[in-house]
Amino acid sequence: MPSSIARSLPLRAQRPRRAALSLAALCLAAWLGGGALQPAHALEGAPQLQLARTELRAGMYRIDAQVAQSAGERQIGLMHRRQMPAHEGMLFVFEQPARQCFWMKNTPLPLTAAFVADDGTIVNLADMQPLSEESHCSAKPVRYVLEMNHGWFAQKKLAAGAKLTGRPFTNP
Repeated sequence: MPSSIARSLPLRAQRPRRAALSLAALCLAAWLGGGALQPAHALEGAPQLQLARTELRAGMYRIDAQVAQSAGERQIGLMHRRQMPAHEGMLFVFEQPARQCFWMKNTPLPLTAAFVADDGTIVNLADMQPLSEESHCSAKPVRYVLEMNHGWFAQKKLAAGAKLTGRPFTNP
């Protein structure tokens, strides 16, 4: 709508146009900044608890894992979580194997990240401190990262080379 027409419309008729322009400006700013738009709960500092879940196993241990599959879900991850039951975690799923790096910005819960190969083999583990911006990376390209409470893997005597089973891992 040309601006001369917008000026002649009553203020009430201009509001939808202003809202559309504001949304367009916000999308453009996110695109130019290289970031994705975050859901409202992420902006408010609330944890994301509504993600789909899958059951994984590490030997005899059962894991109830939230699945962070989209870019937005992975970006938020376990941010703002203050506690998590011992048998729960979050499985980050990427489109293809790559060197994955994680940090703990806005995450007050101490975690251990397991970088996991397509067949469920743990490539390496990284203990991560709350609210830290230090990067923790996979030792080789992986498609999956499983975050659990800090020390969970050590308590279960699970280390690099251990296997996780369940969806989405393919095991021989």
